[in-house]
This record gives sequence, structure tokens and C-alpha cells, in this order.
Amino acid sequence: MLLRVGFVSFFAKTPILFVYSTTRFRPSLFYRCYHPLNPINARTRCFNKRFSMNKPTHLLTTAAAALIREPSSSKSSKKARYDSPEGKLRGKLDTCSKNGDLAEALRLYDVARANGIPLSQHHYNVLLYLCSSCNGNGNVSEKLDKDLVKLGLERGFEIFKQMGIHKVAPNEATFTSLARLALAKEDPEMAFDLVEKMKGCGMMPKLRSYGPALFGFCSKGMADKAYEVDAHMRECGVLAEESELVAFLKVSVEAKRDDRVYEMMHRLRATVRQVAEETARVVEDWFMSERVVKVGGVSWDVEKVREGVVKGGGGWHGQGWLGSGNWRVTRTHMDEKGVCQSCGEKLVCIDIDPKEAENFATSLTSLACQREVKGDFLRFQEWLQQHGPFDAVVDGANVGLVNQHNFNFFQLNSVVRQLQRMSPSKRLPLVVLHKSRVTGGPAQYDKNKKLLESWNKSGVLYATPRGSNDDWYWLFAAVSCNCLLVTNDEMRDHLFQLLGTNFFPRWKEKHQVRLATLNGRPELRMPPPYSIVIQESEQGSWHVPTVIGNDLETPRQWICATRARDASSRCL
Repeated sequence: MLLRVGFVSFFAKTPILFVYSTTRFRPSLFYRCYHPLNPINARTRCFNKRFSMNKPTHLLTTAAAALIREPSSSKSSKKARYDSPEGKLRGKLDTCSKNGDLAEALRLYDVARANGIPLSQHHYNVLLYLCSSCNGNGNVSEKLDKDLVKLGLERGFEIFKQMGIHKVAPNEATFTSLARLALAKEDPEMAFDLVEKMKGCGMMPKLRSYGPALFGFCSKGMADKAYEVDAHMRECGVLAEESELVAFLKVSVEAKRDDRVYEMMHRLRATVRQVAEETARVVEDWFMSERVVKVGGVSWDVEKVREGVVKGGGGWHGQGWLGSGNWRVTRTHMDEKGVCQSCGEKLVCIDIDPKEAENFATSLTSLACQREVKGDFLRFQEWLQQHGPFDAVVDGANVGLVNQHNFNFFQLNSVVRQLQRMSPSKRLPLVVLHKSRVTGGPAQYDKNKKLLESWNKSGVLYATPRGSNDDWYWLFAAVSCNCLLVTNDEMRDHLFQLLGTNFFPRWKEKHQVRLATLNGRPELRMPPPYSIVIQESEQGSWHVPTVIGNDLETPRQWICATRARDASSRCL
């Protein structure tokens, strides 16, 4: 930051000191005025006002100073809106929504109508949300007695009707609350009609919009209607998540739709990969049911199955249920090589398509350039092209702080040396550190200075610029080099959700190296030699990983479902 000081006088014998600064990120001038005669720190008034750098800067005038002292019109209008009857009503309704207080919200609504206070879309949506919460979609229902639940349902449709009378346009949230009210009335048909009407009004439904119809049909055992909702979701580009898929799985099992059960198992494999305990129980119930004994065949085309495995990248074939008879279902673990401790079958490592990785790196660059200083990130790409590729990338900030109170260069260096010994080329890995880590704090110690200098001289240290998010840098480096990434960051926050692809969890599973400490020494936990995802073998057995355990401290539980081989089973 550059600071400049000068003097300007608004009145004779009244000099005012002003300071303005420029910053690299925001090319503007910030003026602060000081009066040298003021006994309180020589300051009479501070104010900030930006002036464009491409315009000539002039001395402040008395009129300009007076203008700055006036409150901004935006603040005045905001306060006026807040203090208006509509604004006060909005604040009170928001409090009711937060506390789940339906009774108070309805009282406020009645008072507002009696006093002629106009209601906005937001007012109506809060009221409808509270009324619809009576059906058990949230914690609100736990606070309501049966009479209040009934009242909420009755008043909900009345409030929506009033919304139409006053010509207040509904939005997606409005229709979703109405769909939930329809579910509370045990009318999933109405809930689905509302979703279709939403699309007809030019609004794109969200996953939550489909929930009432989907769960309503599934709870009633109306499998065909549930599949109709599923088709509508796909048409609108809405992807079902685990709770929706397990509902489809349940209704398919109840309806004895074996083909649909098989489809949902593969959709869980592709979307969820590792299932929650509730889903695991549904899967176990299916394999242990009487119905499943008759599902499948005693013979199958081996070549066609193998072709399906190759085409799918490994871990599944998609040719339907194989084998016949009872299934043996157990909870088990995998050894370090991926061999099932129950049936002895070895799980596979599912291949990652190089083209998919290339596309992923491209999308990552696009997102990073939107959120970082574009020139900084492009310079990093040029640097990486010049000094790479690497066999491993280290998230330096994360590794230096694992189980440490302060940043530990010794721990970071220990990890770097371990990776060098493991490297086929015996080359040092790329260490990505924020510039503040390279110039300040422990980096000032002589021993750490020498270490950083040696990494820099070897071309394996990259200091990300001030104001940047180093996550973009180490992730891009690891993806573009197709190498190992050492970090304990689970990469679940908003930044990584922006990537929006099912490739990322597969890539992470295959490339992420985690760090543990054993007797105070850092120890690398390499990626498993098998994919932690639902797998269907060429022999027809299934292995389903659960989210219980993580293979670091406690072994992950797997569902193993196999059929006994007998003389009657044969491959064509």
C-alpha cells in the first residue's frame, strides 16, 4: 500500500491533513481528514470516499465535505423500509420462522390484514412455509399439537388463495410449500400437479419441489407414479440424491420390480458411492428377502459380462442379476489389498478416463480464473508447465499444521522427503504454500529459510500470491499432473462443490494421500488399491461400502452379498 500526505484548507487558518492510499486490488483513492487543532488525536472527522483512478483528483471543497457528511440515500431508504409496517411485519415473521412459531405467525397475519398492511411474496412464503412444516418436513412439527397442525393445513390453502386475490406472483418456494401441504393431506397427486404447473409457469423445479410427490407416492406403494416423478425429474435435469434413491429402492422392492431394484442399485453406485446406515439396511433387506431367491438366472454370457465391465471402466457390468438361490449377506471389511474378508473376492480399482481428467482441469481453470486474480493463476499455469510435471503435490499449509499448534516446517519436510523416496524419479514433490507462510512466522528462522531456499532453487516451491486461495493452486497442479495429492482437507466446502461433477470424488479417492502421526512422527496413508464404491463382480456378487468408519482409525464396514456356486450354475 502506498500512502501520501498533503494539506488542504477549507477555511483560512484551518489546515486539514488528508491521507490517501492506493492498493493493488482496488485502484481507488481513500481520503481521511484530520484537523491538527483537535485535542483528541488531532482528528475531527474521518470519511472514506472512492475516486476513480482514471479521473483527475481535485482538492476537496467545503461543499463536497458537507455532502459527504450527509447520510447516504440508500441507508435512509433502507431504514425507512425497515421501519415501515411491512418491514416490521417481515422481521416478526422471520423470527416466527426461525422459532417455528406458527400460532404467532397466523396471529400477525390476521392483524396485518385487519389493518390493511400489504403483504409481499416474502410474507406469504414465510407463512406458507410454517403451515407446510406441519407435515413433518422439519423440526417445526415437533413443537405443534394436532389442533395446530390441522389449523395450519386449513389456513395454508386459505393464505395461498388470498395471495392470488392480491395478485402476488408465486415462486418456486411458494409451490414447494403448497406441495408439502398436499402431502400433509395425503394427496401426492396434487403435489405432483403443482410441480407440473410450476414448470408450465416457466419456473424450474428443484429437488425439494419433487420431494412431497415422490415420497407421497412411495409411502403409498404407488411405484408407477413414483417412476413418473422420477422421469419428470430427469427431464428437468434434477438429480435424485440418496434419500430419493432409497425411497425408489424401497418401493421397487415392495412392488417386486426386480429390474428397477437393479437400476436403483447402480444409480446409488454412480451417485452416492458409499451409503448411509439407513440405505445399508434397505439393501440388506432386499438381499435377504424371499423374493430375491427367484431373481436371476443359472446361466449368463461371460463375454457379454466382461464387455460390460470394460465398457463401464471396471467394478460393474450392468447385465442384470447373475446366479440363483439364496444370498449370503454379511457385514465385513477389506484388507489393505482390497480382498473381502468374508468371500475372498478382490475389489478392483476403477479406471479414470484421461479425457475426463483433462475436461476437469479445464473447468477447474475456468472457476479459478473467475475467483482469483486471473493473471496470478495464469502465471502459475505457466510456471507449472515450465517446472512440471510432478509425481506428487503437497498442500503445505495443511500438512504443516496436522496435529500441530503452530506451523511445523520439520513435519512438512519429513513428508516431502518420504514422497521423494517413493517417487519413481526420486524427484521432490511440488510444495504449494501461501506467500505469508514463506515470508513470515517460522519461515524467518535460519533453518527454515535454508529449507525454503533449497526448495525454491530446485523449482519445487510455489508461493501463492497475497489475497489468493491456495486450494485452487494445489488442486489444479495435482489434477493437471495426474499425480498424488497430500492433504487432510476433505474438500467438502463450497469451493469444491462448485466443481459439480461426479468425477471429483473418484479422482480424490484415487489420488489423495492423507497424513497421520504415529508416535509423533508423520506417516503417509496412501490411497487404497481399490475403489471405495459399490461394486458388482463378474460372478454376480455385490459389495456395498458404508459411511461408517474411514479406514484410518476404524475399518470401513462393507455389505458383502454373494450367492453360493453350485453345479447347476454355468456360464455360456
